[in-house]
Amino acid sequence: MTAEELKKRTLQFGVDVALFCKIIYPDPLLKAYANQLIRASSSVGANYRAACRAKSAKDFINKLKIVEEECDECMFFLELIKELKPDSGKSVEPIWKEANEILSIIVESLSTARRNEQSKKS
Repeated sequence: MTAEELKKRTLQFGVDVALFCKIIYPDPLLKAYANQLIRASSSVGANYRAACRAKSAKDFINKLKIVEEECDECMFFLELIKELKPDSGKSVEPIWKEANEILSIIVESLSTARRNEQSKKS
């Protein structure tokens, strides 16, 4: 997957989360969690874009670590929403799956970047 493809994918992830939250938002219990989920999901894409513009390998790694954290946070809030609103399960599952796939890509990218950084020091 190219950087441009992942940029588009993380953008679409943010859109999908926003549309999902629009559906669950009227539930007062879930309002705060929906807001957190929206912030975290948009941060995934925004910070990935920032990583692509990193000024150094260390900067790239640091920005990718933020993407990793935000993506994991999205997964947490999706799981929380699913527990609190079990009928949302069918809507949550594909979004959670996409978050997990993006997270896997980012974790692998971090591993590669760290290996490359270590090999430069050797």
